[in-house]
Amino acid sequence: MSMSMSIWESLAVFAAGIGAGTINTIVGSGTLITFPVLLATGLPPVTANVSNTLGLVPGSISGAIGYRKELAGQRRRVIRLGAVSLVGGLAGAILLLTLPSDSFDTIVPILIGLALVLVILQPRLAAALRKRQEAAGGDTGHPDGGPALLTGMLLSSAYGGYFGAAQGVLYLGLMGLLLRDDLQRINAVKNVVAALVNGIAAVFFLFVADFDWTAVVLIAVGSTIGGQIGAKVGRRLSPSVLRAVIVVVGTLAIVQLLLR
Repeated sequence: MSMSMSIWESLAVFAAGIGAGTINTIVGSGTLITFPVLLATGLPPVTANVSNTLGLVPGSISGAIGYRKELAGQRRRVIRLGAVSLVGGLAGAILLLTLPSDSFDTIVPILIGLALVLVILQPRLAAALRKRQEAAGGDTGHPDGGPALLTGMLLSSAYGGYFGAAQGVLYLGLMGLLLRDDLQRINAVKNVVAALVNGIAAVFFLFVADFDWTAVVLIAVGSTIGGQIGAKVGRRLSPSVLRAVIVVVGTLAIVQLLLR
């Protein structure tokens, strides 16, 4: 299905796709940019969410390719976490289409709110985790995070298949907490896992859900460009600036959803 977008709406969706692809590669929560823009063009929330998931897949793949250096030597970890995340992502996608759409309207502002809290608290959490790791002598714990990480990734991926906002932030928080590794390497794994979860949800949606082709194509092209920008710029951008942008956009999204 496709609705006619004005040229300005199309440009806004394309720009949002670039922004989301960039932010997803660096930290996650790009959906907090694309989702409100899609709602503003008049798409219903579930259709907007499905179109967004489909459109962001090429962006996740683009970001994962941009981080390929940091993926070296992590094949086993990627396979383990990826397998669990695929199951979670599919479960989330099925939930999105089986729960009544008004429950989506109710749940999403709450999820975005929680995601924003995570985005704001992430630096403090990361600092606390670093302290804990140093106190534990740096290299203790399960090299792959053990059952706790697998369970956390399963649940985060179910959330990602249902609604992807700040899914990357959840992954980074979990892996930062439970893996003893460099954050850039963890971020590389996050990009691959996000691509898998968006991918499995997208394949499912292609067969059973309503989506807007115009929106999908615009976000796909935008997010692919953004994924490359994110991989290059990611290490130079001040995280506080990025966080501020996410919080402003997310707050607007919540306000917009509550006023609908």
